[in-house]
Amino acid sequence: MAYGPPPSPGQPPQQPGGPWQQPQQQGNWQQPPQQGNWQQPPSQQQSWQQPPQAPDASWQQPQQGRNTAQMPGSFGPVSHDDTTWALMAYLGQFVVGAIAPAVVYLGKARSPFVRKHAAQGLNMGIAAIGVWLVGALLMMAIDAIVWVPLAFTAVSLFYLVYAARAANRGEFRKVPTPVAWPIIK
Repeated sequence: MAYGPPPSPGQPPQQPGGPWQQPQQQGNWQQPPQQGNWQQPPSQQQSWQQPPQAPDASWQQPQQGRNTAQMPGSFGPVSHDDTTWALMAYLGQFVVGAIAPAVVYLGKARSPFVRKHAAQGLNMGIAAIGVWLVGALLMMAIDAIVWVPLAFTAVSLFYLVYAARAANRGEFRKVPTPVAWPIIK
């Protein structure tokens, strides 16, 4: 197969059967003769076209400010850095437990968005530690109580992922109080 520019109109191709040459027609079908290059005048419109419209100067994009209502659980525009730190307040608990939200809360909670997520993540970590301590003490007395800390851990892991997804979208979703004890505001 030859590569290169197509031949100019009116010149024969340099090699027969080249990439720019149409294959030989087989059968009785022939291409219909070409009519002139007819184009619709620009002043007429097809029925499927939308009419031309000038931009409406009276319409403007709503501005974020004091008078605009925000969705509940929304902090307005949130930077990518803030969503990353809020996400780490939750996902870090899979690796180091309550230490991750504590680091985010004490070190990086400059914006209200990050502070709120870090506080909720820290409350979830404190609740998990409390349930496991009480569960360990109860397991020494009653062997059947093993399922309570395990069930709490399963529910807590679900809400960690739930809150982390909301933080990644720039939103805030409140976790139920039994899972995140409201100790830190």
